[in-house]
Amino acid sequence: MWLLLTVASLISALGTTHGIFGKFNPESPEVNMNISQMISFWGYPSEVYEVVTEDGYILDINRIPYGKKNSGNRGQRPVVFLQHGLLTSATNWIANLPNNSLGFILADAGYDVWLGNSRGNTWARRNIYFSPDTTEFWAFSFDEMAKYDLPATIDFILKKTGQEKLHYVGHSQGTTIGFIAFSTNPTLAKKIKTFYALAPVVTVKYTKSLLNKLTLIPSFLFKVIFGNKIFYPHHYFDQFLATEVCTRQTLNLLCSNALFIICGFDNKNLNTSRLDVYLSHNPAGTSVQNLLHWTQAIKSGKFQAFDWGSPAQNMIHYSQATPPYYNLTAMHVPIAVWNGGNDWLADPEDVDLMLPKLPNLVYHKKILPYNHLDFIWAMDAPQEIYHEIVSMMEKEKN
Repeated sequence: MWLLLTVASLISALGTTHGIFGKFNPESPEVNMNISQMISFWGYPSEVYEVVTEDGYILDINRIPYGKKNSGNRGQRPVVFLQHGLLTSATNWIANLPNNSLGFILADAGYDVWLGNSRGNTWARRNIYFSPDTTEFWAFSFDEMAKYDLPATIDFILKKTGQEKLHYVGHSQGTTIGFIAFSTNPTLAKKIKTFYALAPVVTVKYTKSLLNKLTLIPSFLFKVIFGNKIFYPHHYFDQFLATEVCTRQTLNLLCSNALFIICGFDNKNLNTSRLDVYLSHNPAGTSVQNLLHWTQAIKSGKFQAFDWGSPAQNMIHYSQATPPYYNLTAMHVPIAVWNGGNDWLADPEDVDLMLPKLPNLVYHKKILPYNHLDFIWAMDAPQEIYHEIVSMMEKEKN
């Protein structure tokens, strides 16, 4: 049923926007650009930096120091850090037109905007100790993103800007690593003004996404099928879905894209003229171990660290036989939550279980029609979410 629903929605969307499923010709210049070029293309100032984590990963982070609407005032301004989700990159925040992309909207509202990249994606695939050709490079999951990537990136930004705190906006896995980091690292938590969580993912017990189907693969077979390095599922889905199900080129492009297959496709609220931009930059990659961690979370229904496969291995990593649980009640950073009623990944039932555990929940909004990707790409996201975020940030200035 999940496959039929996915294909049906794709057919419905593309049938109305393209007429026929013919050749897909990219038209947007950003298709072949890096993040800095995408920012500059729209006339915004762009800076890029390298952050080195404690365990040697080199992460590119991008900055929009000010907007076009306030370019005359280039003094110190409040800092906002945007962290992307699973299988994506910082491009998600600037993939739409400037009046529809959170990164540009915040810059024009007077904020110093920083865009993060998690280890293993297109813009964070270097390490001072290991080559990405090695299995050692890919031995990470969202545990390490929370333990190493976030502290290194946030500390770099605050040092560079000379400020003590910043606003944190996360989408999907970007919220997951925020929950972990801010509940386990009190020093880091004190550096966050407010945590803005879009489609938050903690437990995935009720998820309806394709990740649920990956749990059918026994753990010992998972790395046999997908390898033990990068999770780059184009070939798998090309064979399993695109070749068998999607017979036309445009439909094939979407059916073979892991992001849409995992998160869903909203044909009513997505600017299909930007599909070439979304598809050219996603999926941006992650580790097989990270996907395995997510399948473990689905099976257990718990919010806990990666299970290394045996009590002995877990003892080495955690000094206990089982992976430790993450305690949401220890996350005292003020948090505002937006979730969707039609979200395949951040299922409303999982979100409902999460909300009572947050000791400092300052705002919650459920957008009934929204699916997982609407929070970053929906045409009405500014009206439903982004303007509210700006308004809340403005109140903190006073």
